[in-house]
Amino acid sequence: MIKMTDLTKRLLITISILMLCGGSSFALPKLALPALNPKDSLLYFSGKSGKTAAVRNLSDWQLKRKQIIEGMERAMGKLPDRNHLPALNVQVTDSLAEPDHIRYTIRFTIAPDEILPAYLYVPRQRGKPEKRPAMLVLHGTSALGKGAVSGIDPKPNRAYAKELAQRGYVVIAPDYPSFGDLKDYDFENDRYQSGTMKAIFNHMRCIDLLQSRKDVDPDRIGVIGHSLGGHNAIFAGAFDERIKVIVSSCGWTLMEHYNAGDEVTKKHGGKLGPWAQTRYMPLIRDKYQLDAAKVPFNFDGAIAALAPRPFFSNSPTGDANFDVKGVKEGMAGIAAVYRLFKAVDKLQVRYPDAGHDFPPETRLEAYKFIDAALHHQAATDKLLF
Repeated sequence: MIKMTDLTKRLLITISILMLCGGSSFALPKLALPALNPKDSLLYFSGKSGKTAAVRNLSDWQLKRKQIIEGMERAMGKLPDRNHLPALNVQVTDSLAEPDHIRYTIRFTIAPDEILPAYLYVPRQRGKPEKRPAMLVLHGTSALGKGAVSGIDPKPNRAYAKELAQRGYVVIAPDYPSFGDLKDYDFENDRYQSGTMKAIFNHMRCIDLLQSRKDVDPDRIGVIGHSLGGHNAIFAGAFDERIKVIVSSCGWTLMEHYNAGDEVTKKHGGKLGPWAQTRYMPLIRDKYQLDAAKVPFNFDGAIAALAPRPFFSNSPTGDANFDVKGVKEGMAGIAAVYRLFKAVDKLQVRYPDAGHDFPPETRLEAYKFIDAALHHQAATDKLLF
């Protein structure tokens, strides 16, 4: 039997709740959540009133995502207007015939007075031509530029452009400014606030080119990169939602965990000094004093902005640049965003026992992840290394 005192207490609580809800209908009160800085958690954002608010649904997340992109632009400069772009004007300057594909050396127009050199790999097709999935392939820090992913880099495990072409993908592999055929790129006199934003614009134009091809399915395009290419794959995916799957190898850790070693730190004036080079994001030094706490974006946010699209990270335990501890910390928050979309299965990370490398077994897993995301039956699982 319920005691009268207990019943009275319950009645008083019920009356209080009804009064709070206007007396006409019952509604559960909202949970009280602690106020946090938006940078402290991916599930908090700056509300319309300027106060911190919790991300409670996908509409809230879109506001948070917009703030993440704006933070990236504060460090990288604004993405230039993509309206009224000139024709791509693709020019083939050379070709290399392989048994299963042809590699074309091309140049095409990015914007007025801006030309981008790239390799374009086109798989051979038998019978009636069909639309293929395509990949934007981004190279690491190498003087070879696009050549580094073609199979001529002396380092093993870097030929992922050629390997993807052999699997049946149309592949475009551009040079990053200051490498390959862009080795003499003039950062000081271009229209971009950072080399990073220049690359993002270039890479979006690569997607334009892929989508313009009759042999490419415009809804099945992904991006992959290692090291320099690894974080640029994340950036391209964050700014371009036409990219349906993103693979980053040795490309990120949380900013506060980045450490390229004492010698590099001393050379560049701080742990974040390498990020502030002219070819990357000089505002990290000039505006944010190489202080990770001041930089207006972090990699967990940039990756969360990809959700719910499939994302695969190769993060070796022995990577001397991108500390695996920062990856594991970042993945926890990223997973929370993917749970919001009920898409945790689309978020994958591997921690191979390796250094700054893209080991064969992990690379093959990444390829199969891409195959599944882009609904592609690979022509082969053979790797070059």
